Amino acid sequence: MTMSTVPDRCAALARAHGEPVLGSASRARRWLLVEQPGAWGRDALRESGLPTRVADHLEVLRRGLPARVLMLRRTSSTEGGGADDAARASRTVFAGVSHPGGGGWLERFHLEEVSQLVDLDLSGLSVGRSVGGEPVTEPVYLVCTNGKHDACCATFGLPAARAVRDLVGDRAWECSHVGGDRFAGNLVCLPDGILYGHLDAATATAPVQAHEAGRILPGVCRGRSALPFPVQAAELLARERLGLDELDALRYLGADRSGERFTVRFALVDGRELVATVRRGRDALERMLACGGEVGAPPTYELDSLQVGHDRSLG
Repeated sequence: MTMSTVPDRCAALARAHGEPVLGSASRARRWLLVEQPGAWGRDALRESGLPTRVADHLEVLRRGLPARVLMLRRTSSTEGGGADDAARASRTVFAGVSHPGGGGWLERFHLEEVSQLVDLDLSGLSVGRSVGGEPVTEPVYLVCTNGKHDACCATFGLPAARAVRDLVGDRAWECSHVGGDRFAGNLVCLPDGILYGHLDAATATAPVQAHEAGRILPGVCRGRSALPFPVQAAELLARERLGLDELDALRYLGADRSGERFTVRFALVDGRELVATVRRGRDALERMLACGGEVGAPPTYELDSLQVGHDRSLG
């Protein structure tokens, strides 16, 4: 679907304005993903048909661990998933952690019914420890298609989800709201926690192919979910300046802030330290940030300087 067919929607407007996606990956270090086929409401946790006891338990985990809790479903030809999946009692559950320095882990549980979720001991997630599930050895890809939360998530997300499914099969899932409606279609690559935005049927497979090859695709990458927004921006701007696209090319070490100026330290694979300084500002033009009516001026990030080691400046 082209932008001209949905001129009043937040994602189409963001694309029309050329808003960069870098530094916008929704924050999450711990993930709890629950298969729940069928239609989801705006609040997918409470409006997806989950038993109240399960939804209450997930809310406790969301706040207590804390963790990003998402509903999952298999991609079908229509929003809401297939009737056969919705009628099936068994469920797949994923739990895992994305590390700020890169990488992470994901484990899978196969439940005979979703009510068994309350019996899982997931407390280990709070300290990044295994919770006893089956280790997931290949990346898992999520595309937000929660159209009841924001229309753009269905308009752009559903075609993107189908394209990803056609590429990687059962490792692709539709998911509930991940944040950043105006960047729809949104893709999450787990367990690394790398997000992509402004995807559609024609562009959704390129970041997946890059991730499968151990690379990051610039331009549409929003950042790493385990890092603060300015640090996400610093990593992507540094990668762009240096032409680094390998997933493990930079490892986050730490950051300092002075007002709206952020000095971020990374380790290169050869052991040298890279220091990127970025300045955060605000776009001069206020615009729709979500189809629900939120309006504001999105943040901007500019690379002030880039230094490798202690004596070579690239800025």
